[in-house]
Parts: sequence; C-alpha cells; structure tokens
Amino acid sequence: RGTANWRTAIALFVYMAFFSYAYVSLGAGTGTLILFGAVQLTMFGAGLKRGEQFSLPAWLGVIVAALGLVYLVSPGLTAPDPFGVLLMTVAGIAWGAYSLRGQRATDPLAATASNFVYALPLGAGLCLALVADLHVSTRGVLLAATSGAVASGLGYVVWYAALARLPATRAATVQLSVPIIAGFGGVMLLSEPITARLSLAGLATLGGIAVVLAQTVRSRKV
Repeated sequence: RGTANWRTAIALFVYMAFFSYAYVSLGAGTGTLILFGAVQLTMFGAGLKRGEQFSLPAWLGVIVAALGLVYLVSPGLTAPDPFGVLLMTVAGIAWGAYSLRGQRATDPLAATASNFVYALPLGAGLCLALVADLHVSTRGVLLAATSGAVASGLGYVVWYAALARLPATRAATVQLSVPIIAGFGGVMLLSEPITARLSLAGLATLGGIAVVLAQTVRSRKV
C-alpha cells in the first residue's frame, strides 16, 4: 500500500502525455527550457508560499545555474510552436505538482509504484483513443517497458527519496542538473564529443546548484 491518490496520478499522467505530444512540435533545446522554466516557477512559487527562506547567494546560484542551462541549449533554439509551448508548459506545471506531492511520501518505492498503478487507467484510455495509430513490435514493447519500469520508475523512486530531504525551492534548483547529466551521459555512453559548450554549461549549472545546496546546509547549521 502506497501513499498515492488520484491527484498525484493525474499529475503524473498529464506530465507524461503533454510532455510526449509537446515534443512532436518542439525542438529539444526549446522544449527543455520551457519545461524546466514551468517546473521552476511551480516549485519556487509553492516553496516561497510556504515561507521557505532563500538567501541572496542562493538566488545568485539559481541564476548562474539557469544561465548555464540556457547556454547549453541555445544553439538549438528556434521560434517555438505556440501549441507545443502550451503543452510543455502544462507538462512542467504537472511535474512540479507531482514533485511537490512527493515530499509527503514516507515510502518512495511504494508511493511510486502506487502512482504508476493509479495512472495506468488514464494511460490505457489514451492508448485506446489512439488505437488506430497503434503499431506494436517485440523490440518496441521491450524498450518501452524498460524505459518505463527502469529509467522512469526507478528514477522517480530516487527522486521521491531525495524530495523528503530537500525544500521545494532547493529541489527545483537541483532539477536543472538533468540536461547537464544527459549531456555527459551522451559522452560516456554514446561516445559523443566533450565540447567547450558542454563543459562551460556544466560548470556553471552544477556550480550554481552547489552554491544553493551549500546555503541549505549552512542555514540548517545556523
């Protein structure tokens, strides 16, 4: 038995569905900025509303981290499709809501499993609505199952475990590291080159996040 409920499941489903369809019309860089922008605003707004304190060095760290992300994806930025922007914005808000609700989870594994089970009817309903476009192959099913159960499922468990130890504003900042991690993952797993842009963007983003987390530790000691 987990701590899931329909609100959390709906947030997860909306993120998944809107994120997927947004990228049909958005480039990777543009979509990343819109998604993380919406996530930041959602989680920062919730955190500040709760009365979380954010020092000036922490704000500067957030700005540096965000600029690093902008620098990383800026070569691929183009004028975005308005409908794609709307879909990705909703996806970002939904992910922010899903993350905020995860701070209440006492058992990350049980909560994530329950969230996936609760979201299953919604996902199945979407698939049935699009059954005319269905194409199934053994390799596709295996890849999809691995992506969902391993990459997403276990990743979300780890994220929920981290959320229990991070205020909303800090958790929002930490998520800016995801594109940087993906970039270095491409270097290690796909033999992509290490570019000066990736190195500088990684240094700025991870350095900014380190400043924010250092302020968190310092405020706890005080």
